Amino acid sequence: MPGRGHFISFEGIDGSGKSTQARLLAQALRDAGHVVTLTREPGGSPGAEEIRRLVLEGDPDRWSAETEILLFTAARRDHLEKTIRPALARDEIVITDRFADSTRVYQGITRGDLRALVDRLNDLMIGTEPDLTLLIDIDPATALSRAVARQGSEQRFEEMGLAMQTAMRAGFLALAQATPARFVVIDGARDPQAVAAEVLRAAQARLPR
Repeated sequence: MPGRGHFISFEGIDGSGKSTQARLLAQALRDAGHVVTLTREPGGSPGAEEIRRLVLEGDPDRWSAETEILLFTAARRDHLEKTIRPALARDEIVITDRFADSTRVYQGITRGDLRALVDRLNDLMIGTEPDLTLLIDIDPATALSRAVARQGSEQRFEEMGLAMQTAMRAGFLALAQATPARFVVIDGARDPQAVAAEVLRAAQARLPR
């Protein structure tokens, strides 16, 4: 994509602290003079935010894994069209809290052997990967206790329990091992400011000079 900006995603299990780290990185880069678009998935555009409410609220068994994949892909396509691509075309840094790797793990691995379907849909409808993916890694039990303590309305995946969190962590680490040129794994079990400092160093090392 000629003249594009730089695309960074944050991944990790629920309660890992990735949303906090995405916000801290966005602020640090803005303080350094960069123009940053901070966004999230599912969501990040009006249409995608409507789909977010469908997939993150309600009974954990509300949707089949296949239906979830279609919903997340539809939300991601709208997010890409309305938010990500326009910001990159303006040469901005785009930071998103989750992207396609979350669907690869949540629906493609932990809810059945559907990874090939996720990848086919992603190739067909998205066709974009981040320049850098920062995986905030943390013990699943610690992450689950944090996620449940939030007590918000978006508890659907947290309610699937520790086994789900453990499987998701393994899935993310496997993705990172398989794609080392894109992933940087960050130890999230530390003081948030220490994590943020390492995140900033990793991001700055990949930004265009």
